[in-house]
Amino acid sequence: QVQLVESGGGLVQAGGSLRLSCATSGRTFSGYAMGWFRQAPGKEREFVAAVNWSAWSGGSAYYADSVKGRFTISRDNAKNTVFLQMNSLNAEDTAVYYCAVHMRGSVYYPEGYNYWGQGTQVTGES
Repeated sequence: QVQLVESGGGLVQAGGSLRLSCATSGRTFSGYAMGWFRQAPGKEREFVAAVNWSAWSGGSAYYADSVKGRFTISRDNAKNTVFLQMNSLNAEDTAVYYCAVHMRGSVYYPEGYNYWGQGTQVTGES
């Protein structure tokens, strides 16, 4: 059974940092892009970041404009884990953060992803 488990969320002061982890189990996703999305109360789920994987070129990353320069996505295929380092957090980053496995189409839209985690809450103080 495939499982994605996010961890590392919490409450952080404005300007602070958090590192989210997403551990996968049940199968190997080393050939697939992995992504992070977030959903704030009353809002739609939105793209945060995604990381591809190529045996030749390594991982190429994609970011939402709102997090570019502050967040960094990475992955450790040997550990079946993807990370999201979040710096300079603020109240606008408050949301439940989800990781997911990209299967088709654009990495920027949730419709292209299967296998979602349950999410981890991130709360940035103003």
